[in-house]
Amino acid sequence: MDYIVICLVALIGSGLTLFSGFGLGTLLTPVFTFFFSIEIAVAMTAVVHFLNNLFKLTLVGRAADWSIVKRFGVPSVLAAILGALALKILGDTAILTSYSLWGRVFNVSLLKIIIGLLLIVFAFWEIIPALSRLSFDKKYLVFGGFLSGFFGGLAGLQGALRSAFLMRVGLSKESFIATGVVIACLIDLSRLGVYAERWTSTNLNGPLIAAATLSAFIGAYFGAKMIQKVTIGAVQRLVAVLLVVFGGLMIAGIL
Repeated sequence: MDYIVICLVALIGSGLTLFSGFGLGTLLTPVFTFFFSIEIAVAMTAVVHFLNNLFKLTLVGRAADWSIVKRFGVPSVLAAILGALALKILGDTAILTSYSLWGRVFNVSLLKIIIGLLLIVFAFWEIIPALSRLSFDKKYLVFGGFLSGFFGGLAGLQGALRSAFLMRVGLSKESFIATGVVIACLIDLSRLGVYAERWTSTNLNGPLIAAATLSAFIGAYFGAKMIQKVTIGAVQRLVAVLLVVFGGLMIAGIL
């Protein structure tokens, strides 16, 4: 069951995120938490996300604007390391409270509360029109890179912020997508280096990662074919509602 659910989300999510504010990590992280601890869910999602973005580079990478990659990507990399370190620190914090429901014990931790709240915030970012249209002047690119990188390292949530800061720099649709993919690869590579310190003692379920990655490749391939044809406003709203639900369940300790 875990293979079916995770691979299906990876397939659909990868295709949608080529032209959606949401990133694959935003969709896949809460699904992984159904089957793994929150720290491992973020790490496994990062592996799939990075490999999938490398594949996307072969599809759209030639259109990237490297001057924007430099201005936004360098602070993103530094901040992603800080975010990943924060994840490790929060992962070591004690459980805040526990309670019983439906014959099961649920644990509420600070890390789950923070990531759950972030999921809800980024979901409302897409639901509320004023926020979904939010963009920032190009003079704030360095600051935007830092924010996107930090939240990418902490919880894998980098797509919405990156889109808001890159929206007003005058990129074509293809260049906007390609530039975002390059920056996402840089963030993933830097945070994976921090996450990897714990991989030797933790089973990341390699076969499941491989299956999810292959599914994401397929989704990215067909998504790239549909870049010029698809508008997905209704899908974005549906996904946002699901993320609010996931975020609430995470805060409550159910996920």
